[in-house]
Amino acid sequence: MTLRYEKADRIATITIDNPPVNVFTPDMHRELYDILRDFVADRDIRAGVFRAAGERAFCAGDDIKSPRPKRTTGEIVERHLFPLRDDGPNEYPGWESDVLRMTRHKPIVGAVQGQCLGQGLLYLLNLTELRIASPAARFGFPEIAYGMGGASGAVRLGRQIPHTAALWLALTGEPFDADTALRNHMINEIVAAETLHDRAAEVAGLIARHPPLAVRVEMEAYYRALDQSREEALASTGHLYRLQRAAMDPTPPLAVANSKAAE
Repeated sequence: MTLRYEKADRIATITIDNPPVNVFTPDMHRELYDILRDFVADRDIRAGVFRAAGERAFCAGDDIKSPRPKRTTGEIVERHLFPLRDDGPNEYPGWESDVLRMTRHKPIVGAVQGQCLGQGLLYLLNLTELRIASPAARFGFPEIAYGMGGASGAVRLGRQIPHTAALWLALTGEPFDADTALRNHMINEIVAAETLHDRAAEVAGLIARHPPLAVRVEMEAYYRALDQSREEALASTGHLYRLQRAAMDPTPPLAVANSKAAE
């Protein structure tokens, strides 16, 4: 078992299940990509939960024991720059990049226990909008100690937590405990480990109860506005809002006026 994907009551649950510390392999990155494609496309699903099995870790990163086939520098660059083939080998660099680039306007709630490190934290920060953690949760990017910097840019960390907190996490390689993550707004709540998954599902339910079109518009408006000027944000949000209202109103005002005029 590596990833479990379950659907119930308009909520999809993605569970990392690769003991003992839920590391990701190239095959799992591809599996997650396919799961997310289904999650985004399924009209019956309104929200998601991203969690892990066991108590030791949400995800301790990538599996350093995964085989790395010998590739030339050119081959590695080519895999990095061009889309991957469905029938190609699952290796590094691989589907993890496609997962991070995927367009998604359906919210996911993260549920974190134990270690959330490296690729696990990359996925948490990119794939979840709201995050619940147990008291034992730990969040970090230790890769810098091994000459692998850049994680803070991949998740636009300075947009998610305060500037000094982001650089502390990125440059020291030291993890945040749950209290520090909460204080710096990386997570929303800390709950007891035994209630973690139930609370995450409850929060997902708070989202799933709303009209899906409204949630989709809210998601797109929020993320677009982060990179827009005030004028651009007002314009694009206004267009999204009016499209939403037109789609939800079976009888647009203009049609009503024309009908009355014809009478």
